[in-house]
Amino acid sequence: MPADRLHLVRHGEVHNPRGVLYGRLPNYRLSTAGRTMAREAARYLHGLGRPIESLVCSPLQRTQESAEPFAELFGIPPFVDGRVIEPTNVFEGKRMSRALLNPLNWRYLRRPEIPSWGEPYAQVIARMEAAMQDAWTRTPSGDAVIVSHQLPIWITHLHIAGLPARHDPRRRRCALSSVTSFERTGDVWVEVGYAEPAAAAGAVDVGAV
Repeated sequence: MPADRLHLVRHGEVHNPRGVLYGRLPNYRLSTAGRTMAREAARYLHGLGRPIESLVCSPLQRTQESAEPFAELFGIPPFVDGRVIEPTNVFEGKRMSRALLNPLNWRYLRRPEIPSWGEPYAQVIARMEAAMQDAWTRTPSGDAVIVSHQLPIWITHLHIAGLPARHDPRRRRCALSSVTSFERTGDVWVEVGYAEPAAAAGAVDVGAV
C-alpha cells in the first residue's frame, strides 16, 4: 500500500539581511523566527494525529533546517532529493527592485509564461511530480512530507488544479512554513488542504520573487 497523504511544506523565514533573491546560493540559513516557523509546521502535522512515515527535503540549507523539527517529532531521518530544489534564476544574488530597473535585464522578462528568466515551469513540474510519486510509493503507510520552496510548491498546485503555469509571483498562496496537502487516486493527484500554522505576519524576509 502507498502513503495516505503527501504534504508539501515550505521552509521557514531565511536570514537575508541584503534582501537578495537567494535562489540556490549556499549558506542561506533560517532566521531565528524561521526556526520557530518550522517547528510550528511540524507541530501542526503532529497535532493532526497523522503518522508521518517519510521525510524528504531539498539539498539547500534552509530546507534541511526546516526538516529538522519533523525528524525530531516523528523520529525519521530526512532523505535529501535534488528534484525538489529551488529553480534556477538569472537574478540570483540580486535585489529585484534594482535589477528590474536596469534595461539590460529586460530581455529576461520577454516570455513570462516559460519563464524566460529561469528554469522552465514545465521542467519544475516534471521533477516535482517525479519526486512526489517516489515519496508516495516508498511510504508503505501513513503520510509523507516534502520540505521544498515556494515556487516549486505553488507551480505544482497550479498544475494539479489544472490552471496555467504563468502567474504573478506576488499572488502565490504559499506562505512561510505553509502546508499544502495532497492525496492520490490511481494516477491523479488531488489537493485536499492548505494551512498556514506558522505566525509569519512579522517576517522580515517572505521570499524574494
